[in-house]
Amino acid sequence: MVPLGDAITLDGVKVWYFHSRVLRRIYYSPEMMRHLKKQMPSFDLVHLHSVFLWPTWATARVARSAGVPYVLSPRGMLVKALIQRKSRWIKTAWIRLIEARNIEKAAAVHVTSGKEAEELRGFGFRLPEVWNLPNGVDLPQSWSRADVSEDVQKAIGQGGYVLFLGRINWKKGLDRLIRAWREVKGTRLLIAGNDEEGYLPELQRHVEECGVGLAVTFLARSVSGADKEALFAGARFFVLPSYSENFGNTVLEALIRGIPVVATEEVGAGEVVRQCGGGLVIPADKLAQTFSDLVLDLSGLESMGKQGAAWVKAHYTWPEIASTMAEHYRRVVHA
Repeated sequence: MVPLGDAITLDGVKVWYFHSRVLRRIYYSPEMMRHLKKQMPSFDLVHLHSVFLWPTWATARVARSAGVPYVLSPRGMLVKALIQRKSRWIKTAWIRLIEARNIEKAAAVHVTSGKEAEELRGFGFRLPEVWNLPNGVDLPQSWSRADVSEDVQKAIGQGGYVLFLGRINWKKGLDRLIRAWREVKGTRLLIAGNDEEGYLPELQRHVEECGVGLAVTFLARSVSGADKEALFAGARFFVLPSYSENFGNTVLEALIRGIPVVATEEVGAGEVVRQCGGGLVIPADKLAQTFSDLVLDLSGLESMGKQGAAWVKAHYTWPEIASTMAEHYRRVVHA
């Protein structure tokens, strides 16, 4: 439990929590609104990290009234294909009535890739300045095999594998990844991550229909610490076959550990893969052939891994990204 309405300190930062008693899906909170009105004049700049949620709307309104500039990060939620798939009419109305104004009145909009910027421009907003600044990545932490969970040890102990690590969700393209695996020989596919929306049974049906049950392993849970490090350490390469991905933090997590990456063209972090030479960005219909070729190309994989790790350590650690973001903030505050 945390105190409500009072500041607590997390990693040197003051954080306030507020109760949401009604309309909890959009985090409606009158207590938060009262606090925003009281505190807003003391801020130089506000950075909002969402769309389609009440706190974003409320904070943008209060900031505009107080004359405080704000930056808005849509975090990959403004993608037409995603909106058409889920809650289309509600989100379309929300954009017209609320989100368009929030975006157009912002001092800047922050995106994490050129792919996300392209999707954003497709809505026809009168956009302010757009900052294309990717997420950063933490350096790998030391770990011990003695701390690796039994199920992870069992999964990685069955021989060479290609790794997917992330949410088990339709957007991640795992269905087309499984279909591609019908053509791949000599290595397994290990799919690890949270199954928050109950998508696993559908994927298991795909595995059965494609006849790849012996080649595909699921580890349907959150993975962190030594378990995560062990999964990366044993992977031949990492794959992110998403239908839509504004960035893809796991791409950087793989690259910084020297693990080559294969990403589909819809993945925003594919820009980093191309820059660093740490893997391949391909059309979805080339997945099977690419996997088959890479499994046999051990020297090529090693070279990709070294290039990717060196580039990401030099350009994409959090101190590098934070320094650039801080400079953007200064320009807005002193404009």
